[in-house]
Amino acid sequence: MKDKRQGETLTRLGMDVGTVSTVVCDADGELLFDEPSILLHQRTGGRGQRIAVGREAADLVGRLPPGMTAIRPVRRGVITDLDTARSFLRMVVRQVLPRPWQRGRAQAVVGVPAGATLLEQRALLEVLEESGIARAVAIDEPVAGALGCGIDPMDRRVHMVVDVGGGTAEVSAFCFGGVLASRSCRIGGGDMTVAVSRHVREHHHLMMGEIAAEQLAVRSGEVPDNTEIGIHGRDSDSGRPRSVTVEAGELQAALAPIVAWLVRYLAGCLDDLPAQAIDDLAADGVVLVGGASRVRGIEQALEKAFGLPVKRAENPLTCVAEGAARAATAPGVLTAYGRG
Repeated sequence: MKDKRQGETLTRLGMDVGTVSTVVCDADGELLFDEPSILLHQRTGGRGQRIAVGREAADLVGRLPPGMTAIRPVRRGVITDLDTARSFLRMVVRQVLPRPWQRGRAQAVVGVPAGATLLEQRALLEVLEESGIARAVAIDEPVAGALGCGIDPMDRRVHMVVDVGGGTAEVSAFCFGGVLASRSCRIGGGDMTVAVSRHVREHHHLMMGEIAAEQLAVRSGEVPDNTEIGIHGRDSDSGRPRSVTVEAGELQAALAPIVAWLVRYLAGCLDDLPAQAIDDLAADGVVLVGGASRVRGIEQALEKAFGLPVKRAENPLTCVAEGAARAATAPGVLTAYGRG
């Protein structure tokens, strides 16, 4: 959305800078950027040069020549390397807003994990402002996810959102501008990718790349258990290329311990809620968002542990950025839930 202020155009953006992917949306609901959170770095003549981000960089992971490195600037939902994050977000922002005057009149609302510390939150906001954004404000990802699903966090009824992302999993219950209860842990889809990769290596003696393992974890949850999936990689004994075929159910079984732990941990949020809140949630249910929410069986596991109906969002990968963009045009929401 664009407003007129003093004759100039104000651009409002919603952002979700995640461990696995970065999504940028404008206030009209248009997706401006939805690509992997990866930066391609090349060292030449003793100096570093950032040459690609997003999908272009991800396509080269595992096949880079000497002197090039693919880096993830976000780990466990927060920035771990300020220099890398600054370079990554500068390139993203310049793709979204190519003209300097656009960046100088831009406000970004960015989703952050509910469990992020004040220092981690400030690091992200400062990096965004250093990338050229005029002003950046943070909002908890579950609240942004709710907005992206059409839920009003200023409602007098209690709503609950579970967000299972690449580096974190969290749940928040909120009502009338305040968070009633929340749980957050730094385990998510990345741990599921590692579990799949480890299972294939230990049980089939096959080594595979990070991106391939990530795609395999998602693929195994999209098909029936008895579906055979071909895997290509390098034999861990001989070092030679080799292919194996496994059933999707076998890979899902490798993910089951992580899903079970996450569900038990998140369900603890219910202990902090008043009885009236349970009545609201029993009627309206729990909304599930985040990239790792696509893992098969997680909805059913949450329903069993929470004792409440659970429904996955229609747009689980982008609703946090979409909700953050809506928050940019809702001063009441930012006043109540904004951070920084």
